[in-house]
Amino acid sequence: MGVALRDLLADHKTPVEWESLAGVAAIDAHNALYQFLSIIRQPDGTPLMDHEGRVTSHLSGIFFRTVHFLEKGIRPVYIFDGTPPEFKAETVDERREARRIAGERWAEALKLGDTEEAYRQARSSSRIDAHIIETTKELLGLMRLPFVDAPSEGEAQAAAMAARGDVAYAVSQDYDSLLFGAPVLVRNLTVSARRKVRGRTIVIRPERLVLRDILAGLSLSRENLIEIGILVGTDFNPGIKGIGPKSALRIVRQGSFRKTIEEKAPGFDPDPVMDFFLHPPVRSDYDLRWGDPDPEGITRFLCDTFDFSPDRVGAALDKISGRQGQRTLDHWF
Repeated sequence: MGVALRDLLADHKTPVEWESLAGVAAIDAHNALYQFLSIIRQPDGTPLMDHEGRVTSHLSGIFFRTVHFLEKGIRPVYIFDGTPPEFKAETVDERREARRIAGERWAEALKLGDTEEAYRQARSSSRIDAHIIETTKELLGLMRLPFVDAPSEGEAQAAAMAARGDVAYAVSQDYDSLLFGAPVLVRNLTVSARRKVRGRTIVIRPERLVLRDILAGLSLSRENLIEIGILVGTDFNPGIKGIGPKSALRIVRQGSFRKTIEEKAPGFDPDPVMDFFLHPPVRSDYDLRWGDPDPEGITRFLCDTFDFSPDRVGAALDKISGRQGQRTLDHWF
């Protein structure tokens, strides 16, 4: 879900071309996996599966999108979530319950033959389990791509790596990365440039958000931005009912953050949330090395084990191996 700052940041997003994104990118793995599990489905909402009924939507998304990244000169490092903080437990429980309800509604819609509703509910029922994580990491290993297991929130880890200069930017659809201090956040790194929204097709382009420019443009400190997030709600607190991003901005600019919390949520202490955004658990002992992919291993894994098309996988591997005159991985790494 993330923090709802879209309206506040609308004027601070810069559309960018793919060619300007070459470099090392820290990608919020869970954010990406949820996208794949939600979108890569049959018309009735059924995810891609192999002959044994194992979900493979995530593998399709990771493999083909990563190939696209490599073609564009982007060196991805995927960041996986670790243990969430205790005060995220309520959010986790709410999401689990929402997925359960969506799953029931999906089954009901299928019985009624309502394909459109079935697809919508199926997307909301997506969940990441051990199979999803383990097979994703196995595929990344065969592609010789680094990944990092964060001690806690993946977005916090990605932000810390970007702040250290070990990666050029963080990649996520959520704005939490900015609250965690990511100097640069890139959104909309999707392979498809089009998406259907409320029955109409819109063009999706990558966009860049620079934290320094946002803070200067809004006349805020990073702590102020976190205060706004706390007022509207984050993954770690529900927010104050009736307060949206623009009213939160006004409250924070007036210096009324603490007063508003005391009046509207007298039992809530914002300090642990503030401290978590400013000083989240992160690690520095990661190894960012890329190598040549293992074509045979990838083919066995995707095609022999999970029923992927050998022609499609082979064509994708050709794009990153130089067999069709493309640049090799050594050119980038």
